[in-house]
Amino acid sequence: MVQKHDASRLHYDFRLEIGGVLASWAVPKRPSLNPADKRLAIRTEDHPIEYADFEGVIPEGQYGAGTVMVWDRGTYEPEGDASPEQQLAQGEVKVVLHGRKLRGAFVLFRPGKRAATPKQEARWLLIKRRDEYSDPSWEIEKPVLDRSVISGRALKQIEEDPAAKKHAKTRAQPCSCSSPVLSVGFLARANWMNRSRFGWSHLYRGTRSSLSPAERCRAGL
Repeated sequence: MVQKHDASRLHYDFRLEIGGVLASWAVPKRPSLNPADKRLAIRTEDHPIEYADFEGVIPEGQYGAGTVMVWDRGTYEPEGDASPEQQLAQGEVKVVLHGRKLRGAFVLFRPGKRAATPKQEARWLLIKRRDEYSDPSWEIEKPVLDRSVISGRALKQIEEDPAAKKHAKTRAQPCSCSSPVLSVGFLARANWMNRSRFGWSHLYRGTRSSLSPAERCRAGL
């Protein structure tokens, strides 16, 4: 899923469900279907699966305060022989997205040699790979694209909705145990399926316990 997030700075939160949580990257200059665009993607906290259905206003003083729009959602297929958990740990995640707006092959990777500091390790790049969905003329700010895929609203309309602020009080918090650069998941303890989810619905789960996403995150599962 991708959420447009007007926090201290406007950015797009790119999230893939990996290992029972939403592995997350903040993309300051927005995703693109143009392969020439190399987008900085900052690895942020993993979020529980429940956060995937959140659209509204996060009140001041709370984590991520600001307006959140569900900009895109869909499914994804991991590419290659390695599982998504393995790819994430290795610093390169290749996927084929089947979203409402983002489609085709993408790669997320940590450039250069392994960085010396957590801040440097959190810096990834998001790039559209060349395929039939590549679009050099892509412009994310077109009115037809700049609306929620679940409500059809623009960011300003969500911000002005009183119900959005009320709903935000019960939103899920990020997994506090998460590293800013790595999500291990339950690699050795679950069978991963070839068809995974990108966004709204739940993902390739294989074997799962009855623990909540936050409990699995804290337990390292």
